[in-house]
Amino acid sequence: MKLSRSALIIVLIVANIAIDQISKIIVRANVIFGSKSEIIGNYVTLHNVENKGAFLGMGSDLNPTLKLVLLLILPVIVLGLVIVHMFKDKSLDKLTLIGFACIVGGGFANVYDRVRVGSVTDFLHIDLGGVFRTGIFNIADMSVTSGMIMILWASFSQRKKKESSKL
Repeated sequence: MKLSRSALIIVLIVANIAIDQISKIIVRANVIFGSKSEIIGNYVTLHNVENKGAFLGMGSDLNPTLKLVLLLILPVIVLGLVIVHMFKDKSLDKLTLIGFACIVGGGFANVYDRVRVGSVTDFLHIDLGGVFRTGIFNIADMSVTSGMIMILWASFSQRKKKESSKL
């Protein structure tokens, strides 16, 4: 069974939101708040923290009005515009479309947390001994990051094809 383009967009967005929310429900129910557990040594650890800001807690000290605008209203407007773009622009390739769906799904999952809980539950941390280290993040953050990588990859691939076809 082949999904229509619109159905693919909806399924991907809903799947991203569902996977993120299920993971957060499991963490809230089973991981002690503020704790740290090893998954793969100290390289990958499991936590349960609440992020009242955005990326790496930025904006957590803003006054409530600015928080409302910058962490709820503006993201919803931008995500809505991305959805409109996804449905209207039929020239988007599949990888770009999937990337946008991941960004929208992850974005709405974190916005949902801010509305429902007042903060975003983060729980994964990677530290590869100084070579690579992340902040504490969640599945929605991984969706947004993966989506950005897909869009960049698709953009560079398309540019490379255009350049080689001109030669």
